[in-house]
Amino acid sequence: MSDSADALTLDATDLRLLELLQNDASLTNQALAERAHVSPATCLRRIARLAAAGVIERRVALLSVERLGAGLTAIVEITLDRQGAEGLSAFESRVAADAAVQQCYRVSPGPDFVLVVQVADMPGYHALVQRLFTHDANVRNVKAYFSVHRAKFDPRIALPAPSRA
Repeated sequence: MSDSADALTLDATDLRLLELLQNDASLTNQALAERAHVSPATCLRRIARLAAAGVIERRVALLSVERLGAGLTAIVEITLDRQGAEGLSAFESRVAADAAVQQCYRVSPGPDFVLVVQVADMPGYHALVQRLFTHDANVRNVKAYFSVHRAKFDPRIALPAPSRA
């Protein structure tokens, strides 16, 4: 979180609002206020404060990969030849800009990066490999794991207990 979020005190109302938004970000301000037991003006002010502090990064819709034909998920480990700051940053920027890359993590120890990618099928994955890895002279090793069954997908995070003032 940003410095302003670090100093931000979250009370029970803030946490209730965050939990409600994590479950359904499409709620109107009126519905959110009713469910959080606050006035619409209070709700709007608190949500704006949480967004300004960086606690709420953005609101999104979760789409069905199966119904949209993007049913192949791969977890990909990448090891680079040179791990200097410039090489790491260049690789990270390039893969993060690719629409098929849903998540990108620098990790240690082990590989340099772990990616979660979503493509339509194996030809789509092959195209991604050509686009991101094959033509990069700094990529030493690529190891992919393909999902055969998604048992759970939930982007929500566990929220802390309310702060005591």
